[in-house]
Amino acid sequence: MKNIVKISVVLCLLATMVSCSISGPILVTDNKNEKRGTASYTVVLGIFRPKNADISIRKAAENGDITKVSTVDFKVESGLIRTTYTTIVTGN
Repeated sequence: MKNIVKISVVLCLLATMVSCSISGPILVTDNKNEKRGTASYTVVLGIFRPKNADISIRKAAENGDITKVSTVDFKVESGLIRTTYTTIVTGN
């Protein structure tokens, strides 16, 4: 019986460490990309997220002090308990 409990605990711990990451391009221009800015927020259990969650291109550009956008990428890192959404902007 003790072995079953130990195995169950180990399997639960391993399940919480499993995650997936997906990213892809959204926009590409001919502008130089010397700076990088990001905007992100995290959702817990698929329900709870920040009230002022802003992952817009404008917010990511402001965070990186970018005036001319060169590329825009979107990244999702998903796990069992939390998921993080990130917009990545490069430019000048």
